[in-house]
Amino acid sequence: MSTISSYLTAEHREADVLFSYAEQAIADGDWMQAETWFQRFTAATLNHFEKEETVVFPAFEQATGNSSGPTRMMRIEHEEIRGMFDRVSNAIVIHDVEGSLGLAETLLIVIQQHNIKEEQVLYPMTDRLFGGQHDGMVLQMRQLQSAG
Repeated sequence: MSTISSYLTAEHREADVLFSYAEQAIADGDWMQAETWFQRFTAATLNHFEKEETVVFPAFEQATGNSSGPTRMMRIEHEEIRGMFDRVSNAIVIHDVEGSLGLAETLLIVIQQHNIKEEQVLYPMTDRLFGGQHDGMVLQMRQLQSAG
């Protein structure tokens, strides 16, 4: 099996691909495809957040005795990103090319910054804390994988 870090980082990359498809469909004016790809991206990202918030973050907080550190910041950023999904989606629904692309670009920057913090700080810390428990935690996350 994979480490917690490699598993979650791979999900970041998969979501990046879905996002790029949505962004290209917006640029092409293919609104049906833009909606489809953005919905898939949103669902994948929300599922990823669920895995972090129900498996990784609680275990990290319990192991460190700290719930006001990096996991608190990641939860705050997750909420910010969730709010941005609605704004991008609404712009796509009304076929607003400039609004959709502008909001998508902002969302991409926020997500990239968020992912860097997770991949360079939180995930390596988690791997060190749970070295022998990677398989169990990855299995728990796989069980939360949504259909589709």
